[in-house]
Amino acid sequence: MCMFCAAIPMTAAVGIKLNANQKSAHQQAEKENRQPPAEKLIARATVGLIVLLTFGSLFYHTVLSPLWKI
Repeated sequence: MCMFCAAIPMTAAVGIKLNANQKSAHQQAEKENRQPPAEKLIARATVGLIVLLTFGSLFYHTVLSPLWKI
């Protein structure tokens, strides 16, 4: 498996976990009547990285792999 193909599910798993942790911290702060922490754009960043990795994988498998005869 190439590095791009391996990185796509890993990126998705890490992004989902970070987003879940953020939502949990936000809910916990609301329960305790505290100011919730500032929300980060984790879900958007994860989707953006997955799109970039997908394009990298397509480029690798359609251009570089045949060129290098891998």
